[in-house]
Amino acid sequence: ENREFLCMLFSAMKKASLFLATLLLLAACVSKEGLSAESSKTPTGNPNSSIVVIEYGDLQCPACKGAHTTIVKPLLEKYGNVIRYEFHHFPLRQIHAFAQEAAEAAECAADQGKFWEFLDDNYENQEKLSRKDILERAETVGVADIDLFERCVKSRIKRDAVQKEYEEGLERGVNSTPTFFVNDTKVERNTIDAISAAIDERVSVQKL
Repeated sequence: ENREFLCMLFSAMKKASLFLATLLLLAACVSKEGLSAESSKTPTGNPNSSIVVIEYGDLQCPACKGAHTTIVKPLLEKYGNVIRYEFHHFPLRQIHAFAQEAAEAAECAADQGKFWEFLDDNYENQEKLSRKDILERAETVGVADIDLFERCVKSRIKRDAVQKEYEEGLERGVNSTPTFFVNDTKVERNTIDAISAAIDERVSVQKL
């Protein structure tokens, strides 16, 4: 069983490497005029709050999809006026062939103010992550300039922005997705109760 699992993992890694290599070759042919390499996504919840919840996630990760529905949305309903909520990319490229491009596409959608809408639709339709699916997703969520979005995705201009968050996650001890932090403290259990307790603790400190 272990040998079969290792073979499957190796096959997935090989496919992911070939897929990313193809994207890099195509990116060299795309004009970057009018595009920005920086991340323009904004937080949700209360952007001025000093209580910051950060999720490190992978857009192709099934556990992240589940957490988005059972943890993130209820958390924002409960604490939307209390916390600043940020999503940071942590694509597990070795096992999820489409995670990197999906993350970059989300950043391209952010340039047109549609990051959170793109994220929601991505998790609702996570099985659809091909280039064609990503372009259709942009249209679905209301990205205004589809041509600009497509050129942004094809250019790979957001690659370094995604990589920066990934490396930041590594430095903070992230090794799986999703991983949550409340301010600078890693939440050891991915449950709404554990994250809520961490938030409540900081709310109590502020009241002192």
